[in-house]
Amino acid sequence: MRTYLDFEKPVADLQGKVQELRSLGDEGDAVAINDEINRLEARADQALGEIYAKLTPWQKTQVARHPDRPHFVDYAKALIEDFTPLAGDRSFAEDAAVVAGLGRFRGRGIAVIGHEKGSDTESRLKHNFGMARPEGYRKAVRIMEMADRFSIPVLALVDTAGAYPGVGAEERGQAEAIARSTEACLQLGVPNVAVIIGEGGSGGAVAIATASKVIMLEHSIYTVASPEASASILWHDSSRAQDAATAMKITAQDLSRFGVIDTIVEEPVGGAHRRPEETVKATGEAIADAFATLDNLPPDEVRRQRREKYLAIGRQV
Repeated sequence: MRTYLDFEKPVADLQGKVQELRSLGDEGDAVAINDEINRLEARADQALGEIYAKLTPWQKTQVARHPDRPHFVDYAKALIEDFTPLAGDRSFAEDAAVVAGLGRFRGRGIAVIGHEKGSDTESRLKHNFGMARPEGYRKAVRIMEMADRFSIPVLALVDTAGAYPGVGAEERGQAEAIARSTEACLQLGVPNVAVIIGEGGSGGAVAIATASKVIMLEHSIYTVASPEASASILWHDSSRAQDAATAMKITAQDLSRFGVIDTIVEEPVGGAHRRPEETVKATGEAIADAFATLDNLPPDEVRRQRREKYLAIGRQV
């Protein structure tokens, strides 16, 4: 059963009427019922297109968090051949919130790192809702250093509300682990590409998204803190999350203008969750294009271009 967001109520109502008519089956005038179904579906498609053509930043936040959006495992399954997960940070533990490993992307060897939120109660608990602990970022550093050693490009798939803020995580050096992971991204002599596939929340996202090329899905978000947290800090009122979302410029369109990201991948009308296979395919094309611009560059040039990219952020608007 499809999950509708609050602002999609007009579409939900129309689709509900469609389901009611379909449940009538062969009762009554089948031709008339089919005509009415077609008319209502056309109206629903039109309403959906009108809604998604003018989403607010807060509505985009809701779309980015939709539980049915394709997750890391969906991208890895569709885009990465022979994906072999690698576990553990060689220091404390395995963190399932960050999934990492080696595989092949369109014939080339690649290291893949990403957040996995999970798709049901059991998997969400296993993956801690995509909120990584320090060992998750130390695992990411381990994979990046190995990729650099063997000249393997790195792909990061970002989808997290932020790093896990629990006491244990802080005791084990959460901030230091995030900083080390960000540093590892910047020091890579191989190209790295990051894709914000849902939420790009705070340092938890930056830790693996500080890449040569950063791609965002059309209705994803990338932010220094969640709108709710920002509203609490700024106005001591989390109910003003909508105001915070607008003020912080967290959408792909805003971030492209500021030079924070490089490419926006269009989503199907109604969001990635409505046609996930189409979204994953389009994302694969964007990833391939990003790596193509970085091919055959020597390590020093890769580092130089990455450094210049981040130094230039915000200088031209």
